[in-house]
This record gives sequence, structure tokens and C-alpha cells, in this order.
Amino acid sequence: MAFRVPTVDVSVVDLTVRLEKNASYEDIKAAVKEASKSDMKGILGYSEDDVVSTDFLGDSRSSIFDAKAGIALNDNFVKLISWYDNEWGYSTRVIDLIHRIASVQ
Repeated sequence: MAFRVPTVDVSVVDLTVRLEKNASYEDIKAAVKEASKSDMKGILGYSEDDVVSTDFLGDSRSSIFDAKAGIALNDNFVKLISWYDNEWGYSTRVIDLIHRIASVQ
């Protein structure tokens, strides 16, 4: 698979990992989808759409999992793809940190 990222601000993570415990790609997608709706909501996104880099310009989430782009070679070797706006997403996390610091003082 080839990636062309024609924007200045959007990047992609192409993560290939060997898992310690077996998991199907469907199990991984389900876990990421659930996390994106619960404790990671607003930080982790999940997409099953056909997407390109420009779809994520101005997205405040730190990482948007691309369910269609990943693949499992077997139950313990997978490739995961995730998009992010490296300026907007980062800036949003800095603001979150400032709010957190202010709330504990």
C-alpha cells in the first residue's frame, strides 16, 4: 500500500507489531472502536470510511484509527494505520494539559 500525504499538517502512523497474545484484526478493531467511544473519546478516533489525508485537517483528536487500511498477517502479527493532524491535534492536547493543571491547583 502506498501513502501520499499531500498536506503540510496531516501525517499517518504505519505501525507493524508482533503481539504477545493472539488477537484477530476484528478483535483489535472492536477494542479500538470501543476505546474511541469511551475512555479515549475525543482523543482516539475510529473510521471505517474510505479516507485520505485531507479528511483529517483540523481534526482535534490525537489519532484516528483507519480500520480499512490495517491488516493482520496472522493472529499475532498486524499492521495498524492511524491518521492525525500533527498541528491541531497536538495543540488541542496542550490546551487539555493546561486545563488539567489549572484544575489541580
